[in-house]
Amino acid sequence: MRILLDENMDRRLQRLFDARYEVRTVSECGWNGKKNGELLRLASHEFDVFITMDRNIRYQQNLAVFNLRIILIEANSSRRQEIEPAIPKINRILDKLHPGELRIVKA
Repeated sequence: MRILLDENMDRRLQRLFDARYEVRTVSECGWNGKKNGELLRLASHEFDVFITMDRNIRYQQNLAVFNLRIILIEANSSRRQEIEPAIPKINRILDKLHPGELRIVKA
């Protein structure tokens, strides 16, 4: 399963995912600054899962049209230490998600 971390997420989080997942960042893909619609279109061609902290994404886009599982992390800030507690939860649910589904995970 290929996972894309949004640009507002610390790249050091990659090491916390199960080894069976391939995790990359928006920056590594050269997609910094892309608007959500364009980013989701690009991601849907190369990734299975998009993880973000952008709470507005569910209101700005029709997520069901993208062939992606989307995880929205809710945390007090985007600091790595605030987000880390969500990663084990995400590892447990990744295989249960379906394309077009949005799941909210609290850190």
